[in-house]
Amino acid sequence: MNTKISLGATTIAGLLLATAAYGETTATAWTDLNLRVGPGPTYEIATVIPESEAVTVDGCLEASNWCRVNYDGVDGWASGEYLTTLIDDAPAPIYANRDRIEMRTVTYEDSGAATAVGGATGAAAGAMIGGPVGALIGTAIGLGIGASATPDERVTTYVRSNPVDPVYLDGEVVVGAGIPEGVTLAEVPESEYYYGYVNGVRVIVKRDDRRIIHIVR
Repeated sequence: MNTKISLGATTIAGLLLATAAYGETTATAWTDLNLRVGPGPTYEIATVIPESEAVTVDGCLEASNWCRVNYDGVDGWASGEYLTTLIDDAPAPIYANRDRIEMRTVTYEDSGAATAVGGATGAAAGAMIGGPVGALIGTAIGLGIGASATPDERVTTYVRSNPVDPVYLDGEVVVGAGIPEGVTLAEVPESEYYYGYVNGVRVIVKRDDRRIIHIVR
């Protein structure tokens, strides 16, 4: 069974078109961040931007928090909620501040070139991954809140050996993000964890607050 939960907007594969004349921006990944082949959670992961690594941002979509970036020579799309730049000498998420930093607006039109995870199409609607602790504001950035806490090997082995049906939610999968109550997660026996296969990756989730504490790659 392939479970799909979606949130309104449709993500489509295709051609990047710049609609403003602003220059590129340098940003930093607040946590380990997926670089996807298209602007949405159903697209395959091209690579992972490590925490605190810099990327070049070409621009962001106007009505969605996905930004076109280049990391280490690889072009793709990353969530602008988890990319930060310095504003008034303090790190701030680029998407919420794109007007202040004169971020280029880009569009993404269908060309049929991008690949969806496991054949999934469209976007997820109905449930949304919650933002990280501190909502990327103030001193929450850079204090290690996004750092992955690796469970013991028994837990990760169980998760790898017991696959579950995929679920697609609006938003990106990162450590610290929350999984909504309405989303069914599997239990890791004799542990404090749930787990799931969310947006194309295995995630381990604390039972008490349903926040992602580790991504099994």
